[in-house]
Amino acid sequence: MNQEAPIIVGLDIGTTKIAAIAGRKNEYGKLEILGFGKATSFGVQHGMVLNIDQTIKAIRQALENCYASNPNLEINEVYVGIAGHHIKSLQTRGDIVRNDTDAEISQKDIDQLINDQYKTVIPANDQIIDVIPQQYIVDSLQNITYPIGMSGVKVGANFHIITGDKNAIRNINRSVEKSGLKIRDLVLQPLASAAAVMCDMDFEAGVAIVDIGGGTTDLAVFYEGILKHTAVIPYGGENITNDIKNGLGVLKTQAEQMKVQFGYALADEAKSNAYITIPGLRGQSPKEISVKNLAHIIQARMSEILDFVVYHLKQIGMDNKMLNGGIILTGGGSQLKHLIQLTEYTTGASARIGFPNEHLASGHIDELTKPMYATCVGLILKGYNDFENDRKALEENYVKINTSYLAKEQAAQSLTPQDDWIEEAAPTSQEIQDRKAKERNASLKNFLDKMKTKIIDMFTEEEDAKL
Repeated sequence: MNQEAPIIVGLDIGTTKIAAIAGRKNEYGKLEILGFGKATSFGVQHGMVLNIDQTIKAIRQALENCYASNPNLEINEVYVGIAGHHIKSLQTRGDIVRNDTDAEISQKDIDQLINDQYKTVIPANDQIIDVIPQQYIVDSLQNITYPIGMSGVKVGANFHIITGDKNAIRNINRSVEKSGLKIRDLVLQPLASAAAVMCDMDFEAGVAIVDIGGGTTDLAVFYEGILKHTAVIPYGGENITNDIKNGLGVLKTQAEQMKVQFGYALADEAKSNAYITIPGLRGQSPKEISVKNLAHIIQARMSEILDFVVYHLKQIGMDNKMLNGGIILTGGGSQLKHLIQLTEYTTGASARIGFPNEHLASGHIDELTKPMYATCVGLILKGYNDFENDRKALEENYVKINTSYLAKEQAAQSLTPQDDWIEEAAPTSQEIQDRKAKERNASLKNFLDKMKTKIIDMFTEEEDAKL
């Protein structure tokens, strides 16, 4: 196991369950699960915390179960999923004009672009949860996915901004913090689920993630590697359970059990002569429930949810021909029998179940491969994405600092005389005067020597003449 990688914990606060999963990536980039715990959720409805005390108890119970699976764990920070009716999204456009146009576009420019979007005017009771860049524009060049390293004067981008109600976000924060934890980041649940069940080819081909949870159904649409749209549909598995309870006159626990064990999303696939026997209450006779009738109730609500999916796809101009990757169904509600057939019939696109084992290492318990844990696994992957981005930024900054330091060292060394070439020092004025004096003395001595030789020769010639 890669001991340098941190342990990251995902906390999924859902309408029917609260799950905590701890994981760490191994040397092969796969996620190894180190701890898992869950608890029944009582304080959450339609993805929103309505009873903080009950939510705190459920979070603590999930943590205790997680510690029980691995007593060596120490959990202080968590990545938390967020959903609910209050979640909204909008599209914006931002631009900056760079001062130093000779320098390459850097991460600092991108960060400035993103940070400027947090100043976008939104309703007073809302809060920006996330700002997601879609496509960049550099001067006149469009549809750029990675502008860092390019040159340009004007840099812009299209953004997908996700907002939520301030009070709903505050209630989540309070519930987690009073449980003794710190929130590292809030992540929209369909984006977390998408990370867990999708691969790179899915992002490029064009897919719609339909996460059918207990209180809501979350939608995220990707096309050519870009997040095109997100939405929260205000119906989920709880609504189906309540429909069964009211339509068949049974208890809620009985309705949930029938949905899971005998439920069909497509009534035509249910046998008309099959019945379920429900024990009578307080001495009453048992009740016979038609499996066909049960399937009709389930199909009616699931068709309504899928009609919302079709509506949102049409709103953004994404018909079934553009979704080459089809529709990926995940979440607890995706386990209904024959839901794939109903989805394909309603939307006209191919469909499949998204299991969160795309990035899991071997050796985990089988329960974690169920679609209901896609959000929790995706939260861990989101945490690792942040960790790797932060590490990359630190490494780039380290390289820049070292490069600058080495350049200064080399410049300093180039000004210092080296051992293999030493210039002769320039002579001083005194040394110049002494050298000139020596030259004059040598010239005078040479002149006197010549005169002496001539006088000797003259006397020698006179003596020779006398003889």
